[in-house]
Amino acid sequence: MQSRMILRSLLGAIFFAALLFLSAGTLAWPEGWAFLILFYGCSIATGFWLQASDPELLAARMRSPFSADQRPRDRIVIVILMLVFLAWLVFMPLDAKRFGWSHLPVSAELLGAVLVLVAFYGWILVLRANSFAAVTVRVQPERGQTVISNGPYAVVRHPMYGFALLFMIGTPLLLGSLWGLAWLLLHVPVLALRTLGEEKVLREGLAGYRDYAGKVRYRLVPGLW
Repeated sequence: MQSRMILRSLLGAIFFAALLFLSAGTLAWPEGWAFLILFYGCSIATGFWLQASDPELLAARMRSPFSADQRPRDRIVIVILMLVFLAWLVFMPLDAKRFGWSHLPVSAELLGAVLVLVAFYGWILVLRANSFAAVTVRVQPERGQTVISNGPYAVVRHPMYGFALLFMIGTPLLLGSLWGLAWLLLHVPVLALRTLGEEKVLREGLAGYRDYAGKVRYRLVPGLW
């Protein structure tokens, strides 16, 4: 599994690098390199941590999000989410480097790097609390799934997506793309669709989830939604 994880990360890094630097029109883009190093450094470190602490969860997270037991609605949402994410990665280099439509100070880029790190740390907290956090939306009776209400789940019902919002704010700041923040207008509705779809599955199939949802009021952002 370790070799598969590393190979997958390397292939992903090559693909992301191609999107970023072909769109930027140059390899001389420090912000792009900083993002790649930060993103894949944190991803690989998280993978090694999961392999040591919860290999079953790592295996579940490495499976395809288009498994046979996935509901058609969620497959559609995943496709939309992936397309929006890839288009976003193409747009930000066009904005920040090739055409220079927007400019951000170094302080904003550093803030973006901090937010990306906070997002990864938050995802680690989520994975540590929830050993059932697979990439597919389904109840896992074969693994004895139960309602998770500790850690970040005591604050919001879907902290994985909540921390994803931090990542979606931090990444354009780190890359120097102010217009990249406007893509939240696309990211947020798609995340909301995934969240509502997941809640429907859990309410219908996971014992105790309705009671948990009654106690933890907010889904993604405390005080907002």
